[in-house]
Amino acid sequence: MNKADFISSVWKLGKYDTKTEAAKAYDTVVCALTGRLSKGTAKDRVIRLPELGTFKIKTRKARKGRNPQTGKTISIPSKKVVSFKSGKSLSTSI
Repeated sequence: MNKADFISSVWKLGKYDTKTEAAKAYDTVVCALTGRLSKGTAKDRVIRLPELGTFKIKTRKARKGRNPQTGKTISIPSKKVVSFKSGKSLSTSI
């Protein structure tokens, strides 16, 4: 499912008048998730949606890697990544 398919589903299920309104709803949710996860404190970097799951910022440690073209060892710096753990209702519905 791509973004257009998802917006069409939201449009049908949400009973929006137009797909444009459904697209605005999608953009609003994405903006809210992105804004909340990018805030500074650890408490702000966790979003729990009971029916869906939990979005959380984690820090991936620095590590050694290998350049596949040259075989040379490289240093990969640490970085922040978003993790998602599905909620119970989502897991059981699959």
